[in-house]
Amino acid sequence: MIVKRHKQARTTPAIWAEIRQASGTLAELAARYNVTVDTIRKWKGRDSVEDRSHTAHRLQTTLTPAQERIAVELRKILRLGLDDLQVVVREFLNPTVSRSGLDRCLRRHGVGSLRELEPAPNRPVHKPFKAYSPGYFLLDVKYLPQMPDESARRYLFVTIDRATRWVFVQVKPHKTAAAARAFLAAVQKAASCHIRTILTDNGSEFTDRLFNRQKQASGEHEFDQLCAALGIEQRLTRPRTPQTNGMVERFNGRISEVLAIHRFESGQDLASTLARYVLLYNQHLPQQVLQHRTPIQAMKDRQKQQPDLFKNAFAIVRDWICISLAFLATLPWLVSTIKQPIHAFTPDGRFGRRLCENAPVAMMSLMACRGLRNDTVCSGGEQVTGHTVTGAA
Repeated sequence: MIVKRHKQARTTPAIWAEIRQASGTLAELAARYNVTVDTIRKWKGRDSVEDRSHTAHRLQTTLTPAQERIAVELRKILRLGLDDLQVVVREFLNPTVSRSGLDRCLRRHGVGSLRELEPAPNRPVHKPFKAYSPGYFLLDVKYLPQMPDESARRYLFVTIDRATRWVFVQVKPHKTAAAARAFLAAVQKAASCHIRTILTDNGSEFTDRLFNRQKQASGEHEFDQLCAALGIEQRLTRPRTPQTNGMVERFNGRISEVLAIHRFESGQDLASTLARYVLLYNQHLPQQVLQHRTPIQAMKDRQKQQPDLFKNAFAIVRDWICISLAFLATLPWLVSTIKQPIHAFTPDGRFGRRLCENAPVAMMSLMACRGLRNDTVCSGGEQVTGHTVTGAA
């Protein structure tokens, strides 16, 4: 029960209850509780100990009930301010109405504030993110401010796992397809789970979708080829819809806050600060969406529940060898320099046969695909034990 007591009141609800139950004359009870006879008479006649409103029963107003209703309707329909409404009421209803009296009338009827009369705006309803298993990564690029010791601005490549909110970042000097390929390779090495899907925007470092006549991804982009070689499905957002990639955009907002509250002396200082923040975010910042767990804790719990989605020790070594050889195979000098056969270590523990010199993309595809057993890669897209390996692009 909410009790509103006068600041000089000398009694409490407990004393009021005692007065109602006490016996004796009014004067005796008044002397016993050190109150007036009127107070004793008041609480003797009450059915409860709840204090009543102290508002006057007959309000001092010059407006009749009919005039009040008209003034309230004018307020609702015309949205008139207090001064304008007073002019209208004095002109057509009551010439003696005061400004304070009209304001009290409007407050009594719940129309004292014009802001509360405005209709609520139709705000878009934000749907929660769809639940995904670990391995669905969102990737984006953020511009970094130029430091005093730098001649050009650099770029921050950011990716976040949609299920566990695990984040991985790298600072790159260029925003090119080669930088995107190198970043994806680093994510493949660092992630403890298998990367199944990557969602990116339509930047030229990720796709050629908006840079050809068909306005469709051709699949010949460097980033597309690396995704295909690693067995990763690449998805693209619709043009001019950054909210589709909203989770990584929100983390970019966190990065902007870090940049705004810190002063950096050099580019190295900036990069080390971002690395420390990502470490803090992954290992020490619990999130409500993760049931108050950190991303690393959520990753470990998911690994216990779904171990097939995560890498084992052999898979980590295999991915490292796969990516390393894939990049080395694209170097022209490697093909002309190395004359010895190149062998690949396959998942079943046996060595594969010679990889042909003129098929670097085929080697990328073979090393990335899981389940190829002791296969031989030949040039020209030749059929090999049930798997077709595309030749060099």
